[in-house]
Amino acid sequence: MPSDPDNPHPVSDPLPLTVAIIACDEVDRIAGAITGLPAAEVIVVDSGSTDGTPELARSLGAKVIEADWPGHVIQKNRALDAATQPWVLSLDADEAPDAELVAAIRAVIEADDPRAGFRVIRRNHWQGRPVRGGSFRPSPHPRLLRRGCGRWGGEDPHDRLRIDGAVGELAGFLEHHPYRDLGEHLSTIDRYTARFVEVSLAAGRTASWSDVLLRPLFHWVKALALQGGWRDGARGVALAWLGATHVALKWGRLRWADRQRGPGK
Repeated sequence: MPSDPDNPHPVSDPLPLTVAIIACDEVDRIAGAITGLPAAEVIVVDSGSTDGTPELARSLGAKVIEADWPGHVIQKNRALDAATQPWVLSLDADEAPDAELVAAIRAVIEADDPRAGFRVIRRNHWQGRPVRGGSFRPSPHPRLLRRGCGRWGGEDPHDRLRIDGAVGELAGFLEHHPYRDLGEHLSTIDRYTARFVEVSLAAGRTASWSDVLLRPLFHWVKALALQGGWRDGARGVALAWLGATHVALKWGRLRWADRQRGPGK
């Protein structure tokens, strides 16, 4: 980030890159997302934090935009729209690049790679350690793009960056710490399943008893056996169980809500 009287932490040799972050009450973990790259610009779109997140972000040199919460997709597009640099890296506040990914991003930008964007491998952490297998295993996600070459889409809360043009893949990891503790994990399951029911009812989607009973079982087998969750030992078993619980709850809640609504509604 260039020398600026409003930026107490300037970065030498900044990249022509905007790091676009969405946040709410992330004061304990947003620093890695803000300072992880030598970017010319960092934008944080904050949706009502009360823990000092906007103040910390500003002290680290970020431009903070305070806004309402319209959902993941719209909020991430707001952050994209605010970017002014030729390249944009879209992050959540609980994500930060490792050294290898930083080097890969620098190489792409300095070489002015002609591709429209790049996927990065996001590595989830749970209970203090990285996850190797299961539905939480490392997986590629489009995150780095030329400004104007993509938009966020998908169905909240499962957003996806859609890039217009050729897409490559970068070395290194985007380290992701989605849950501070088990309570936050369970709270997220509750919130996401409630949102699934809301969206499903609006779309006319229904659930049968086979959805409620068989989908969780399939998730359990897939996560542990087919996706290698067994490699994480007891943590892999716990994550498979939590994933199956998530699946059972969302389809069970949908079936209950649909039956409560009654026929023809």
